[in-house]
Amino acid sequence: MPFNLPIALTWLRVAAIPLLVVIFYLPSTWFSPFEKNLIATVIFVLAALTDWLDGFLARRMKQESAFGQFLDPVADKLIVAAALLVLLNMDRVQVWVALVIIGREITISALREWMALLGAGKSVAVHLVGKLKTTAQLVAIPFLLLNDTLFGWLDCARVGTWLIWIASFLTLWSMFYYMKKALPQLLDKAH
Repeated sequence: MPFNLPIALTWLRVAAIPLLVVIFYLPSTWFSPFEKNLIATVIFVLAALTDWLDGFLARRMKQESAFGQFLDPVADKLIVAAALLVLLNMDRVQVWVALVIIGREITISALREWMALLGAGKSVAVHLVGKLKTTAQLVAIPFLLLNDTLFGWLDCARVGTWLIWIASFLTLWSMFYYMKKALPQLLDKAH
């Protein structure tokens, strides 16, 4: 297992997950609800920035590795799932949204593993629609975590809800895109 700066940043993203969850369960004497929301938002935004930064550094420093390519999407999926479960517990996101997003991640991960076993992993490689889905999720979740009014007029809960619905649509679209790409190989190997 290689260890370099890009992989360290990815591991930091994984390490941020318990912090993101625990902050909401600390006693209210430690932090006010607003402070908990703000701290969780900052943790999530910093983690999301490392998603971009670790890939950029890996390419720039020529430190791309198979392990890094494996760990990066796992870290993304884990922090998004953790944030969605926290938001679901606080009634800031609907059950169907969490099911669509988490269900898609499980489905596509299993599909990619199956396709790799068939030697057709490239047919379900990351595509623009998958990147748009991830971006939409990484933008929506901080608004839902903050759950306040910014600048006296920006309703984060409302903006976050609309954005997570858009992210859910993109999530389904990307799942159908990958399933369609894999269908010929799946049908061929099913016989």
